[in-house]
Amino acid sequence: MFKFTSLTPRNYLIMLHDALVTAAAVLASFYLRFEDGGFAERLPMLLRILPYFVLFSIVVCYLSRLTTTKWRFISIPDLLNILRISTILAVALLVIDYVLIAPNVYGGFFFGKTTIIIYWFLQIFFFSGSRLAYRYFHFTRLRNKARESASAPALLLGRAVDAEVLIRAIENGAVKRISSAGILSPAKSDRGQFIRGVPVLGGIEDLTDVVGDFSRREKPISRIVMLPTSFEPEAHPETVLARARKLGLTVSRLPTLEGAGEIPQLTPVAVEDLLLRPSVKIDYRRLENFVRGKSVVVTGGGGSIGSEICDRAMTFGATRLLIIENSEPALHAVMERLAEKFDAGRIEGRIADVRDRERIHSLMKEFKPDIVFHAAALKHVPILERDWSEGIKTNIFGSINVADAAVASGAGAMVMISTDKAIEPVSMLGLTKRFAEMYCQALDRDLTGRTNGKMPMRLISVRFGNVLASNGSVVPKFKAQIEAGGPITVTHPDMVRYFMTIREACDLVVTAATHAVSAQQGDVSVYVLNMGQPVKIVDLAERMISLSGLQPGYDIDIVFTGIRPGERLNEILFAEEEPTSDIGIAGVVAARPNEPPLEKLQEWLTQLDAAFAHTDKNVIVAVLKDAVPEFRPSSP
Repeated sequence: MFKFTSLTPRNYLIMLHDALVTAAAVLASFYLRFEDGGFAERLPMLLRILPYFVLFSIVVCYLSRLTTTKWRFISIPDLLNILRISTILAVALLVIDYVLIAPNVYGGFFFGKTTIIIYWFLQIFFFSGSRLAYRYFHFTRLRNKARESASAPALLLGRAVDAEVLIRAIENGAVKRISSAGILSPAKSDRGQFIRGVPVLGGIEDLTDVVGDFSRREKPISRIVMLPTSFEPEAHPETVLARARKLGLTVSRLPTLEGAGEIPQLTPVAVEDLLLRPSVKIDYRRLENFVRGKSVVVTGGGGSIGSEICDRAMTFGATRLLIIENSEPALHAVMERLAEKFDAGRIEGRIADVRDRERIHSLMKEFKPDIVFHAAALKHVPILERDWSEGIKTNIFGSINVADAAVASGAGAMVMISTDKAIEPVSMLGLTKRFAEMYCQALDRDLTGRTNGKMPMRLISVRFGNVLASNGSVVPKFKAQIEAGGPITVTHPDMVRYFMTIREACDLVVTAATHAVSAQQGDVSVYVLNMGQPVKIVDLAERMISLSGLQPGYDIDIVFTGIRPGERLNEILFAEEEPTSDIGIAGVVAARPNEPPLEKLQEWLTQLDAAFAHTDKNVIVAVLKDAVPEFRPSSP
């Protein structure tokens, strides 16, 4: 369906241009056809017809969006549009000639087939010629400006299809301070070709030779850009990174644009980019359909997971976003970061603690969210082993406050971020998260049973393991230890963990929510993300040392410090009593736990609340062990 858009002064200039060239094409074709005779006789009739035809052409160009197409980005689809418009106008002339003029006015064919064919070619040439000339002028101006400025000559590593995206971004000024000197492609079919004037100089394995050749010609390469296809296993990205560092080159990467709605933007290559198995394929259209037009609340929105969920919600088209965060610096930082990419008027941030039940209820009632993502939590295992009461207040009572507030505000779904440590927990983190899961499951089942066939609100929990580059995770810790010269500290040589990226984890969290809402089944309320094979922590440490261009045990030592309180050697994804089911979505598996009834959970909560009021530790421990009998603390 066509949508009318307001025109800018530039659009009116384009409209004037198109009207003038249309008139010129008609007159020129008429003159070329009847130059030898009959031109002067036919000219008065032509001048009477021409204004109406030009007005018709203006309408056709506007409805076909030619008037609102930016010339600097003219492309093949736009040229095809010009071809279509020119054909419509030529057919209109044919109708005028054969239906209106010939039988009623002139007594014969006024234009004739030859004139209309000439006009069709001239119209295409006049429409496209000026646009292509403008694009070429703009391109050469940017290219010359880039050459004159301090642009770093760079080699692009990856297939031609990726390189073309980056080269276009350099040409139109989206990516600055860089010029493409050549391409190294893993595909043999690309070699020896030119991509938008940039030569493919060889394969990725030729990096050292190509850099040396440029140096001998006194055109030193200072930078390489690793495109998405250069991270494929067959391209050996680790070897590329090691060679680049040995050659003293700055290494950047072009992240994939799929599903991100972003302009091309170069980022530094992080070691974690090379540590994982291939990411799960995400159905971004499904996520957009779920989030677009919705009001979203994110608790803990200033944390590493919460801030990424905020970013993804806005990327997928949320109408409004409320960020709830108890840290003022974290709230300010995420608001500033989001304001750089999205309309700040759609984003609201509030300082609040999820422990404050009245405050959370008030904010939710005022905002009236469609979806609530609960990411606020205390999560560091050793700290919670010591300050376990704080974990109970935030992870249990805080989660219950958010769940109850979401229900009271009329939200359609609440998603609680949980952890794989909640399965047969051995730590206070796992124990508190498991209790919060049980409450959400019981409340979800209770709401489903009371809907009488209507669409119920869904409350689900999504479990995943360690997230690379999140606050307090092992990878930033190892990077800091390597930069400090070592040693790297690992708790135990047999310690293994699951890992995934922040982006992948957050996209799969939203994916799980789409299934929960569409399924409308109270017996599926826990989702577990597929994190591939677990990674041995000592292997991770050795690999990070190698990727930094150093030798494990020679440049950087690895020291084993012993298992900390609340830790176990191997994480598990499902408890024995949790049957799993394939929900048909890549990367997500559902579990059907047998949680206690809501009334029993509320009874335990009343006992916990009373015990906290009297600081009765024995009662608190007894209630928690009664609620989660599979809890086996790893330390006293």
